Amino acid sequence: MSRLSASYRDPSGFVFHDEGTVKRQINPVFFDQYDAVKQSGIFEALFEKGWLIPHQEIHRDSEKIILLPEQIPFITYPYEWSFTQYKHAAQLTLRLQMFLLKNGFSLKDASAFNITFYQGKAVFIDTLSIEHYTPGDPWRALLQFEMHFFSILLLSQKHGTQYLKTLASEINGKDLKETSKLLGLKSRFHPVIYPNIHLMAKGDSNKSPKTSKEITPSLSKESQLKILKVLESHISRMTLSETTEWTEYYNQTNYDQKAFELKKILVNSWSEGINATKAIDLGGNDGTFARELPSSVLQTLVSDIDQAAIDHCYKTELKSTKGTRILPMVCDLMQPSPAIGFANMERESFVKRVQKFQPDLSLALALVHHITLTGNVPFEMSAAFFASLSEHLIIEFPDREDSWVKYILDSKRDARHLFDGYGVSAFAKAYSQFYHIDKQEIIPSTHRTLFLMRRK
Repeated sequence: MSRLSASYRDPSGFVFHDEGTVKRQINPVFFDQYDAVKQSGIFEALFEKGWLIPHQEIHRDSEKIILLPEQIPFITYPYEWSFTQYKHAAQLTLRLQMFLLKNGFSLKDASAFNITFYQGKAVFIDTLSIEHYTPGDPWRALLQFEMHFFSILLLSQKHGTQYLKTLASEINGKDLKETSKLLGLKSRFHPVIYPNIHLMAKGDSNKSPKTSKEITPSLSKESQLKILKVLESHISRMTLSETTEWTEYYNQTNYDQKAFELKKILVNSWSEGINATKAIDLGGNDGTFARELPSSVLQTLVSDIDQAAIDHCYKTELKSTKGTRILPMVCDLMQPSPAIGFANMERESFVKRVQKFQPDLSLALALVHHITLTGNVPFEMSAAFFASLSEHLIIEFPDREDSWVKYILDSKRDARHLFDGYGVSAFAKAYSQFYHIDKQEIIPSTHRTLFLMRRK
């Protein structure tokens, strides 16, 4: 048994690995709460709604209860979500709390890390967050909700999507006093933002509490439900006007329709030929090529630096009638999500999680010229990185005549000569240190070559 490094904050129990299987232990201090939720039928109702990850109770004695949850292949963290993903995670948390309140229970915390994305949708994964509701008690997790969700959504909407990455550097949430300042004076007159951000930011930290009643004033269930419903409704209407150069990327490529379709065919047939079942599309934009993978590929991670592209990918998957195989996430490969938290072990890095996921195939399409020419990463380093992720690699190389490559090289100006070594021969030689090159094909009417490589 190996306890997960992220599971230490709640004395009620913890999550652990048992020979590669994730399980959850419940400690005696939480037996009564767990049994009450179980006997009420709440768990089954939430499973049916798809709001809580299903579990089975597989062991019980006087010292522990062991749950076997449905296994989630890959956990994404809040700072890897697009704006719509973040919204949906916030809405799920509020809807879950409202449902529990109506049935005599409550969430004891509202951490954004209690949510991940599975089978195309947000799902709550912290079973032990559900406890009895005490009549008259306000929702004690509301402050955490504002710090983990509402403040971050508001700041992203007003100041840019870089704020969606807040929890990567502020793991306990955004300080509401800072949020209040950043939102500005006008927002103080907003009927939802004022009580949920500005008023809560004031707090009572500078006052000396006299009675417990002053610390936790009574608030009826009906009043709480009304507050939460108004907050959820506001979040549901939040939108972004931010666009990026990648949003319409596939309308600006160097491919004519015939070449584009051939590239899709090659990606599909080569993937099928290696019997891939799991894949990752690095720099996958809106998931166009991930959706071209054969049906034998049951799960594909799609990562891209651009949140607008990932947002589009996520929305497309939500509308899919063919089942969901794609898990989108925002990630800059030049600075992927690091390991953070206590001892840098509470939340694993992007790279480590991908390696544990063990994809059979990595796609790196229209990517290497950005890594090499914009990021200044030598071919040997990018090859070693890709080789650390999967056995097979389908990678596209644009040569010096490609218009995107010309654009990047022109931007180098006086330093252009430093990249004279950029070419397909140098690329193939460097990658041959780590891979066997099984196939390569020039895409007609383009200055791009597609390679299928197998790790040495």
